Amino acid sequence: MSILETINSPADVKRLPASRLPELAADLRRIIIKTCAANGGHLAPSLGVVELTIALHKVFTTPSDKIVWDVGHQAYAHKLLTGRRDSFNTLRTLNGISGFPKRHESQHDAFDVGHSSTSISAATGFAVARDLDRRKNKVLAVIGDGSMTGGMAYEGINHAGHLNKDMIIILNDNEMSIAENVGALSNFLSRTASSEFVHRFKKSTESFLKRLEVGKGVLHVARKMEESFKGLFTPGMLFQAFGFEYIGPVDGHDLPALIETLENVKKFDNSVLIHVLTKKGMGYKPAEQNPALFHGVGPFDMATGKILKGKGGAASYTAVFGAALCRLAAEDDRIAAITAAMPDGTGLAGFSKEFPDRFFDVGIAEQHGVTFAAGLAVGGYRPVFAVYSSFLQRAYDQVCHDVCLQNLPVTFAIDRGGVVGSDGPTHHGAFDLSYLRHLPNMTLMAPKDENELQHMLATAVSLGTPAAVRYPRGNGYGVALDQALEVLPVGRAELLREGDTAAILALGTMVHPALEAATVLAAEGLQLTVVNARFVKPLDETLIIALAEKHGVLITVEENVLQGGFGSAVLELLEQHGLSGVRMLRLGYPDAYIPQGEQHELRAMLGLDLPGITASLRTFLAGT
Repeated sequence: MSILETINSPADVKRLPASRLPELAADLRRIIIKTCAANGGHLAPSLGVVELTIALHKVFTTPSDKIVWDVGHQAYAHKLLTGRRDSFNTLRTLNGISGFPKRHESQHDAFDVGHSSTSISAATGFAVARDLDRRKNKVLAVIGDGSMTGGMAYEGINHAGHLNKDMIIILNDNEMSIAENVGALSNFLSRTASSEFVHRFKKSTESFLKRLEVGKGVLHVARKMEESFKGLFTPGMLFQAFGFEYIGPVDGHDLPALIETLENVKKFDNSVLIHVLTKKGMGYKPAEQNPALFHGVGPFDMATGKILKGKGGAASYTAVFGAALCRLAAEDDRIAAITAAMPDGTGLAGFSKEFPDRFFDVGIAEQHGVTFAAGLAVGGYRPVFAVYSSFLQRAYDQVCHDVCLQNLPVTFAIDRGGVVGSDGPTHHGAFDLSYLRHLPNMTLMAPKDENELQHMLATAVSLGTPAAVRYPRGNGYGVALDQALEVLPVGRAELLREGDTAAILALGTMVHPALEAATVLAAEGLQLTVVNARFVKPLDETLIIALAEKHGVLITVEENVLQGGFGSAVLELLEQHGLSGVRMLRLGYPDAYIPQGEQHELRAMLGLDLPGITASLRTFLAGT
């Protein structure tokens, strides 16, 4: 029996003798690697905090003590130590356990997470609530892996330092986010060489003073000088300015040092920050050598670390976007590309090499990224901000006030529109059509395939006004890619099939299944018109009104919540034209957060695959 099989709760960790903790760490790494090899997952971040997680549960007592994990993609060892060992093989699968902390999943998960830089704010709230209730539990925020590049972290630490509550921040400094960290603050935080230097300085100073046999006053002055000197070479100066007592750097893989530090800090009753140095991917050579690749990885071969590419086939939408943007930038030196710590994930790695002077990684700081783009636009450039749909939500105010209000030529290349798979509800792009469609001056479009994506990108950067192109995660259809990029007529849909029963207005990923459903129903005597809507804003009003008047029956299909989405836009158009007699069916996402699961599983569950769309159409049309 492995030692991990004896751990059913954090209480079992507390009972383990210190001599067995390295064995537990090895067991944790083995099961994390094995599970991620099968299911995919955030491997490198979780491997880097194995010893830290053991130390936290050795010293503190959850759920009374609150541990808030920033992002939560580092919490796999935490899950294994808190009663989810036997279900860990279901990680990130449909109806399985989440890849992030979830309160409904365990009482030891203090806060639901999935996006960056939220832990300090949440932990501050926990600490205030505790003090108002006169409780004595400890509150900890575990932040790092790039989360300190997000501005919200500093908003939180500024307030927490002002309140000076009994609260511990653990800064997990692994010099990485998803890609390599960027920014002045990142460089400041990652002066990891200072740990050994400061240690040697302290020892040599003590030895020198002992030889001199100086008095207590001189020793006190010397210690003050040492701390000041240390502040010049570590981030302590920064966090002390925020009102936190700074401790560290501490070796994040030295269990005795971690446990001793945490035991000491546990006695404090003020705001403390512990700077912990860890290695991302620790314990698995391929992940140590390529932490960016193994940050969030698909299934891979455990023995070699080779990524299992799956079915292969057509190029991904992300890759097609990246290549098309490079072609456009080669012809127009006003085009610049922006990412928020996701150069590989958004397809901009090639652009960064080809046009380094026009490529900007702003860190995990979407708000800054959008307003930075607005400044570039005022300066005469045509910035393209490539960002995941759910991450752009974090910068809604900036899109509204800094881009659209000024009617600036910023293009939003919105990747991961629709369901994204195993990352689940924090990452699904379920709301972007709704939260962008109502903004004045915004042009919003979604391609039916990867070739149309190219043309929409060219269209967006040509407009001179705010524009968004929204496309899904995954591979395209393998259609031929046009060599010449075309600027599409704005607000013009594409009529793909004509019938006399009803008209389907399909958007983006739903165009092909809608066409296939029309083919299936044609064999049953139902002849359907199918339209590739292309534009959510502006709509092709002329075509939609004509089809409404011809058929009297319209069906909209989209991968977005029905509230405020494409179907809602069509309903509003009908109302404006007094077409209240038109019968309409809207297919899309329900008013609920969508769980994790493979894309095909979720589309089937939501009735947005071929069988689901066909069944919905058949039932609806039977009642007309």
